[in-house]
Amino acid sequence: MLSPRSLSYARLGLQSLLLHCLDLLEVTLITDTFEDQDLLAHTVNELSNPRAHRIRIVAKDELADLESTTFARYANLRSFRQGHPCWRKITDPLLLSQPGEEMIILDPDLFFPNPFRFEPGRAQGLSLMWQQPNCLLPPEVVQLAMRSGIRLARHVDIGVAHWRASAELDWVDWMLGKLGGQGLPQVMHVEAIVWAAIAMREGGGYLDPRYWKCWQRTSTKRIMLKLGFSGKRLLAAEPWTSLKCFHAGGEAKWWLPAMERNSSMPEQTEVGMTRPFIELTAERYAREEAIKRFVRRVDRFQILR
Repeated sequence: MLSPRSLSYARLGLQSLLLHCLDLLEVTLITDTFEDQDLLAHTVNELSNPRAHRIRIVAKDELADLESTTFARYANLRSFRQGHPCWRKITDPLLLSQPGEEMIILDPDLFFPNPFRFEPGRAQGLSLMWQQPNCLLPPEVVQLAMRSGIRLARHVDIGVAHWRASAELDWVDWMLGKLGGQGLPQVMHVEAIVWAAIAMREGGGYLDPRYWKCWQRTSTKRIMLKLGFSGKRLLAAEPWTSLKCFHAGGEAKWWLPAMERNSSMPEQTEVGMTRPFIELTAERYAREEAIKRFVRRVDRFQILR
C-alpha cells in the first residue's frame, strides 16, 4: 500500500529496495485513486532501477471485478477491503496473485540499507517481522478475538509479511466476522490483529531480527528525545551494516531522510534463522495492558510517552 502522501519517506525506502535487492522483483504498488496512480507513476519514473525490477501501479477500483468474483461468498472480506486503507495490505495481494504464488508484502516505511536477498519463501505458512512489545490494538478487538477462540501471535510487526496466496478464505472471512465484521473499528492497528491470527492459524515464524529489525521506541530512547537528542542521532546507533531491512515505524520514518548513509554496504545474502511464532495468551495480554495503564498513571510529565 502506497499513497503519494507518504512519499516524503516512502520514496527513500522504495529507492533503497530497487537499488539494493539482488533478487529480481515484480513490484506492485497498490494505491487508492487513479490520480494517486498517476502521481506514483511520475515518481517511479524518477527512481534509479539498475536491475530492471518490474513495477506496476494498481488503483483500488481496478480490482473491483476481482473482488466481486474472488470474494463473492465472503461478505466480511469485502467489507474489510472497504475499511481502513491499511487493511488492503491483506486483501489486495490475494486478489492480485495466483493460488500458491509467493508474495512479499511491504510497508512504505521500510529501508533497505545494504545489498541483500529476501529469505527463501516457505512452502506454507507466514513469515513476519519480530518486535519486543505487543502492539495489538485496540484492546476490545484483541479481547473479542480471545473470547472467540482465535489464537494470536505475540511480538508481531507487520512491516514485512512473506506469504503464499493460499489463505483459507472461508476461515479468514469467519475470523473477520468474529472480530466485528462491518463493525470493526476503523483504525490501522486492526491489521496487526488479523496478521497475528493468520500467523497462529497457518504457522510459520518470525524473520531473523538480526537482519530484519524494527525501530523500538524504548524508555531510554524516549528519555533521550526529551533531553534533546535528535532522531538522526538515535538512528545512527542502529546496526546498519548488518541489516537487510529496517522498519522505521512511528516517528523514525521522518528522521530517515536526514540520516547519513554508510559508505560501507556489505552484501547481506545469508539466510536468517526463523523463530517460531509465540502465542499471546489472555493472561499475558492482561498483564501487559495493566503495565501500560500503570505507566500512563505514574508518568505525569509524559517522559515515557
